[in-house]
Amino acid sequence: MIDSPRICVQVQSVYIEAQSSAEDERYVFSYTVIIRNLGRHPVQLLGRYWLITNGNGRETEVQGEGVVGVQPHIAPGSEYQYTSGAVLETPLGTMQGHYDMIDEDGNAFTIDIPVFRLAVPTLIH
Repeated sequence: MIDSPRICVQVQSVYIEAQSSAEDERYVFSYTVIIRNLGRHPVQLLGRYWLITNGNGRETEVQGEGVVGVQPHIAPGSEYQYTSGAVLETPLGTMQGHYDMIDEDGNAFTIDIPVFRLAVPTLIH
């Protein structure tokens, strides 16, 4: 029996006030993703898909190879971390998506990235 890959994805977002401008409807966020391989076999991240939704409900899709220019191999028991960013026209929005991955035998699988918020801190009550 083949173990199914056990991958844990955690995301933390931060508002970048210095690069943002409410007058220009430009709200800049960074997000740091930690991808942990909890399984017994190595995996590789090949691609990503993001659905970014601003506070007005406008959706933007982003997809491509790898993350931040690389297609990382993640050994069993290890993790890969990266930071990227998103720009919204509203002070509140969400992101969600998935990673396209393969295991050591070349079997493709998808790991969902749960929805997370992009929010200017003063809006959170």
